[in-house]
Order: sequence, then structure tokens, then C-alpha cells
Amino acid sequence: MKKQPGNWRTSGGLFDLENKEARIAELDEVMLAPEFWDDQQKAQGVINESNALKDQVHVFHDLYETYENLELTFELVKEESDEELQAELESELIQLTKRLSEFELELLLSEEYDKSNAILELHPGAGGTESQDWGSMLLRMYTRWAEKKGFKVETLDYLPGDEAGIKSVTLSIKGHNAYGYLKAEKGVHRLVRISPFDSSGRRHTSFVSCEIMPELNDDIQIDIRTEDLKIDTYRASGAGGQHINTTDSAVRITHVPTGVVVTCQTERSQIKNRDRAMTLLKAKLYQRKIEEQEKQLAEIRGEQKEIGWGSQIRSYVFHPYSMVKDHRTNTESGNVQGVMDGDIDAFINAYLRSKLA
Repeated sequence: MKKQPGNWRTSGGLFDLENKEARIAELDEVMLAPEFWDDQQKAQGVINESNALKDQVHVFHDLYETYENLELTFELVKEESDEELQAELESELIQLTKRLSEFELELLLSEEYDKSNAILELHPGAGGTESQDWGSMLLRMYTRWAEKKGFKVETLDYLPGDEAGIKSVTLSIKGHNAYGYLKAEKGVHRLVRISPFDSSGRRHTSFVSCEIMPELNDDIQIDIRTEDLKIDTYRASGAGGQHINTTDSAVRITHVPTGVVVTCQTERSQIKNRDRAMTLLKAKLYQRKIEEQEKQLAEIRGEQKEIGWGSQIRSYVFHPYSMVKDHRTNTESGNVQGVMDGDIDAFINAYLRSKLA
């Protein structure tokens, strides 16, 4: 880390310590105002921002204190040959490097909605049972990853496959930086394996599309006219076709002008499902707006970006060899089972760091 006036520079970016501490002081003043709790949702947002900044500053000070202590230890090792002290220095340096890498990654998650909860959708491609089974494997992978991060996972909509797997699933993943991390997973995921559903034991290729959106709060204004909505209700069902309840509580909302469809069946109450579905719709329309803006910018720059099943972001090969490869960063792992158990941070981190270039 290099010291600059009022700032500290890491390879992950500029950490403006003075500015962050000034912002914390500003938020503390806001929280002391008598009318602070008049708008509870806004107040909670201020508290969340303050806590996140305080945590970041605390981690920074702790890292720098460790760094200074290691500098002193290094000087001692240079002055006198002490193998035990040198071994301790090397061990603590490895730990500091790991912690610094994690801290730098936090600095990368600085875009507008990176701190938000995430909405994740999986949609198997053509291929029937094969791709639907691949969808359920990815569902398990992301659930395991989220649990390891300490995130809360809630199923908003689940449509089981005809024989196995899923036809589609929508998850709400709640936790600090959930969207910031998961935005790296947006795209098509490709599987190559010997099919367990093929009696001839042939090799199959399956595709699943992963959609990631930030879960938006009420502060974000998305113009949705009531007359543009088609709302249907139906009986909710869970995995394996088991009924969640016996009333038409599940809700499907179609935004007629765009053709965007959202569904929610997680609650027993139709009203709650409708509210959840509207939140999903808002997120989808916002994401659509952002993608249109990105497309326009790409056209201005002259970029050519293929969108389709051929433009997968990652391949998972189970046969004839074992490997997972991210095609955007060329990050690879031979531990396929580990990846399927949720160890995908290496791919996420490599993608986020590639955005620095």
C-alpha cells in the first residue's frame, strides 16, 4: 500500500480515507436529527450506509496496523537471523496478503447497486430433461455459495421439470454486496457430460441462462402503469408438484408493452405474492433499461457483442476430462466437485478484477 495525502492506494483502487470518515461524520449528524425516524425506510438506509462505511474504515485501520507491525518484524529479521521469527513473519504476511485481497475486492464493489440484495433467475435452454437437470445443479451451486457467504436465500418462484430438475427458478439472495458479487454470474452456463438419462451413455451438452438483477427499494422510480399490466392468479406448487396451499395464491404479472413476465408463489397470501411480483417486475424493467443503455453505448463504440446460446460465459466439462473454465477471464479449475459445491469465488473475483483493466 502506498500512502498519499489523505488517501491510501491499493491495487484494487483508491481508498479515500478522509472522504469516508467525513461521510461517516455527516451521517452521524443526520441520525441525530429529531425527524430522523419520520421515514423509517430512509432512516434504515442511512444506518446501513453508516455501518458499512464504519466497517470498511475499521478493516482498513486494522490492515494498516498489521502492515506496520510486519514492517517492524521485518527490520528485526534483517538485523538478526532468527528462523522462528522469520517463519512467523512469512506466515503473517500470507495472511495479510489474503485479507488485503479481500479488502481490495470490497473496493471494486462501488457501483450504484452493488451493495443491494440480488434476484437470481435460472432458465434451462432447449434439451428437455438434460438442461432441466443442469438447471437444478446450478440452483444447488448458487444456494451453497450463498450459504457459505452467510447470505439468506429465499425461493420466490419454482417450476419443477417434467421428469427431473427445473423449468425455471427465481431466488432472492439477501446480504451485503450480494448483487455486486452475483452480477459476475449473468450469462449462459454450458455443461458437457455423459448423460445419466441416456441409456446409450452418450455425451450431451446442456445450457442454462442465469439472469441477475438488483433488488430495488421504493426509492427507485420505475414508471409502471396499471393499464399496462395483465395479472393472473393460479394455484401455487413446489418442488415435486407438492401444493404449497390449496388456494389461487400464486401471482403472474405480464407487462404488456415489453412482454416481461414475472411470477411469485412464495407466500400463502395472494396480496403478498402480488407485492413481491411487482418488486420483481420493477427490477426486470430497470435491468432492461440498463441493458438498452449499454447496447447503445456499445453501438457508439463500435463493439460487437453476440447474444445467444453460443456466447456462454463459462463451461463445465465433466467428460472426457474434468474442468470448469470461465471464457471471459480464462480462469480455470480442475476441482469440478468443489465448484458444484459452491466454490465459485475464484471466477467471481477474476471477473470483477478484470473490470479494472
